[in-house]
Amino acid sequence: MERGADAAARALELVLASLEDSKAEDIVSINIAGKSALGDYMVVVSGRSNRHVTAISEHLISDLKDEGLGSARVEGLETGDWVLIDTGDIIVHVFRPEIREFYNIEKMWAAPDIEDRLH
Repeated sequence: MERGADAAARALELVLASLEDSKAEDIVSINIAGKSALGDYMVVVSGRSNRHVTAISEHLISDLKDEGLGSARVEGLETGDWVLIDTGDIIVHVFRPEIREFYNIEKMWAAPDIEDRLH
């Protein structure tokens, strides 16, 4: 495995562990390497409420910093409907369930390629 892909895979493990720790729901990780210049993985999760979405996101941002993965670009933290966290290698979408259902981005990106559906 090349170094970049290896680093992305390690970062993905950290992201998934953080999301599990925050009780994120319906965690889906999609390998987008080679499909997009945006990153190597996309992770889509749900929070139960605006407050839960914000808490999941803040916990993940803190964990990324603690692990030396730098400052992620973050959008949407103020409203807690849909937070986008871009680490460079991994793009994380944290949604309220109804917002996630409306945009349905996993289906747009992945349908047959969903690698890892937890829970």
